[in-house]
Amino acid sequence: MQLIWLRSDLRVLDNTALAAACERGPTLAVWLLSPGQWQAHDDAPCKVDFWLRNLQSLRAALAQLNIPLLVRHADTWQQAPQVLLQLCQEHQVQALHFNEEYGVNESARDQAVQAALGRQGIAAHGYLDQLLFRPGSILTRSASYFQVFSQFRKVCYERLHLGLPPLVNPIKAQAPTGVASDPVPVEVAGFPLPAQALRELWPAGEEEAQRRLQRFIDECAEDYQTQRDLPAVAGTSQLSAYLAAGVISPRQCLHAALNHNFGEFDSGNHGLVTWINELLWREFYKHILVGYPRVSRHRAFRPETEALPWRHAPDELKAWQQGQTGIPIIDAAMRQLLATGWMHNRLRMIVAMFLSKNLLIDWREGERFFMRHLIDGDLAANNGGWQWSASTGTDAAPYFRIFNPVSQSQRFDSEGRFIRQWLPELADLDEKKIHNPVPVGDLFATNHYPQPIVDLGSSRQRALNAFKNLPTRQEERAVT
Repeated sequence: MQLIWLRSDLRVLDNTALAAACERGPTLAVWLLSPGQWQAHDDAPCKVDFWLRNLQSLRAALAQLNIPLLVRHADTWQQAPQVLLQLCQEHQVQALHFNEEYGVNESARDQAVQAALGRQGIAAHGYLDQLLFRPGSILTRSASYFQVFSQFRKVCYERLHLGLPPLVNPIKAQAPTGVASDPVPVEVAGFPLPAQALRELWPAGEEEAQRRLQRFIDECAEDYQTQRDLPAVAGTSQLSAYLAAGVISPRQCLHAALNHNFGEFDSGNHGLVTWINELLWREFYKHILVGYPRVSRHRAFRPETEALPWRHAPDELKAWQQGQTGIPIIDAAMRQLLATGWMHNRLRMIVAMFLSKNLLIDWREGERFFMRHLIDGDLAANNGGWQWSASTGTDAAPYFRIFNPVSQSQRFDSEGRFIRQWLPELADLDEKKIHNPVPVGDLFATNHYPQPIVDLGSSRQRALNAFKNLPTRQEERAVT
């Protein structure tokens, strides 16, 4: 008997480990409920709910292939080796198969599982699946991990021109095993069910993921380069949650894009080329997790920025979290996050830079808050985005590049459509005032919209001074 250990790969199609297991013989599937670990990782209730709903859909798809889905409880990953070993012994499993995950805790978990099973003569095989390229295979000439995306992308293009990562052949139904599937819980303690309206925004299942991919390719990809920065327009793929949970693979996305772009990665339709670059950004940040494990440990990629004098400002942090800063585009973005479990990517950059630069609050506060609310929360992408905005990370925005949220709002939501959607109290303002409302009479009092909690000009200068006073890398080495 073979065992496929499902994690962030909740699909039947193009699933490397599942296909490998099925090729070797009769296969069982297992999913571990690990609420203690999920809480330690700040996984959002809406994300856990999304996992469970997709697991329910996957259970039905596996049943069509006569593959039972078993559900076991391992509160933290430290319990995973014993739980999986017991399951393997119970069903005379010869080998465990899993798709590799990245990050310090994930790597430690998988190594412990392999060691525990190995001592009992049970093989454990990991597979490259959630990435196009194995970490460590895209390196600089000095054999180190890239720190600049454009250089990383260039090597990825060179590799892709040599050949595409192939899709896995479809799996055929196996003979019934006689093992019954376990029920998938609807809810897990500590992770309350999100509002029904949020759940309806993110239907579960591979069919939905494929439908979204095809809709994007057919309707949005041509204009993606120009539409992707407009939060009031549905110009993005809305696939991030499905990629994070592995309901769709990056290979499926890449093949679909290339099929529509005559096989071109770096020419042809500009929208599709830009979207392929976004897939490579996702790739880049996961490689960073492996090459520079400190980012998995809540550390800045640039060590010298650990000396930044972050402010302890709990009231300002709370105002940011609740969408009550008095800066309309910031507040609208945060309310979108709270209501939908998702935020438009341009807005993620704007609100992150506002927190880390204008408020000079530690980026880790924002990173944690995002993870606790994002349905597409992914350690690599979330950390990479936050450190980019805070100028502490790889390929970071220069510290002196500080987005002005008002001008960003005027540029990317010129008519105020997005702001009106999420801040109905400002809906009556004209296209000019809505980006930066100033008190007129008792506007703020009657509409319950707060005055700005910070002056954008002076707070920008405060951030510049904080970064200018940092020790250089050489100085820091001398100190340490």
